[in-house]
Amino acid sequence: MDIFEKCAGGFTQAREAREAGLYPYFIPLTNNEGTESIIGDHHLIMIGSNNYLGLTMHPKVRQAAINAIETYGPSCTGSRFLNGTLELHLELERRLARWVNKEAAIVFSTGYQVNIGTLSSLVGRDDFVITDKEDHASIIDGCKMAYGTMKRYNHNDMAGLERVLAGLPKDAGKLVVVDGVFSMGGDIAPLPEIIPVCQRYGARLMVDDAHSIGVLGGGHGTAAHFGVNAGVDLIMGTFSKSFASLGGFLAGDRDVIDYVQHTARSLIFSASIPPSNAAAALAALDVMETEPERVARLNEIAVFMHQRYRELGFDIGNTQTPIVPIIIRDYEKTLMAWKTLFEAGVYANPVIPPAVPPNLALLRTSYIATHTDEQLERVLSVMEQVGKSLGII
Repeated sequence: MDIFEKCAGGFTQAREAREAGLYPYFIPLTNNEGTESIIGDHHLIMIGSNNYLGLTMHPKVRQAAINAIETYGPSCTGSRFLNGTLELHLELERRLARWVNKEAAIVFSTGYQVNIGTLSSLVGRDDFVITDKEDHASIIDGCKMAYGTMKRYNHNDMAGLERVLAGLPKDAGKLVVVDGVFSMGGDIAPLPEIIPVCQRYGARLMVDDAHSIGVLGGGHGTAAHFGVNAGVDLIMGTFSKSFASLGGFLAGDRDVIDYVQHTARSLIFSASIPPSNAAAALAALDVMETEPERVARLNEIAVFMHQRYRELGFDIGNTQTPIVPIIIRDYEKTLMAWKTLFEAGVYANPVIPPAVPPNLALLRTSYIATHTDEQLERVLSVMEQVGKSLGII
């Protein structure tokens, strides 16, 4: 069989959606102004972005990126391991470690690379990595790349986690990995319950704070939110959300970070993040430190939208954050809701299997600290109309 034979008809779901005029992906933005986007001449309120603090439009963040290009150029043209480390990267690592209250940090080129590099370097042949079934795809891929054995437990099921750990050899290395905030449901990992289970069975704990930094715990993340920093061994984060940049980091004890720094293939064999991205992330961190009202405003918006959506009759699951899923379950109806919203000037993200379980389909909405009250009311008005017209509410 020709290996390309599977490609001849294209991806079936994508082809069918295109034929029906309901294909929602890879749409190019003409312009992006934070809470609003322009596609062609069509203006939309953006509720599909991870730009939680609205820092892509912050003048300090933009100017920092410009200044870095003027000073260093657009690229380091090498990996961190060789010629790709700047003092800018080291300053960012020092600042990030302090921000999440850990000894040290290492910056990777993307958040995805943090997870695959960390897990594949730490989890050896006789080790076990244990994941929540709703963990991000980068965690799952990192587990697949590791030589150890992956075990999974049902979402936020502490009895399930304990059963898995109890069934593993006592002397084996164990690493439990969870999302701090789950990227589709918007709910939070119950770290105060997870930590004692890990400690009973000698397991280490890594928290993926991609959607938590800048959102929870005054912006410091999930461990800070619960006040359990000492019980979390490793914290990862990304720059492509609240930091308005690109890249990722891992923070933890200095010896662990040093080990990952010298063994993570996704770090060693990738070019370092460009100076502009490092400078933008540093400037974003400055803003988080000096403008805490942004985090407060973001969480006020989250509470407001939770209440209003529930009053309208939408199923938004167990979200506790600015990520608010509009759970529809029907695949075609989800695409119809996306298109109707889009045409009415609201940009949301349709999420279908395999990004969610087979029996689930939803609109993933997420909110920004700089959304105005008028924008939020407009979103709710349009969402109510769409919900009623499609029989969702």
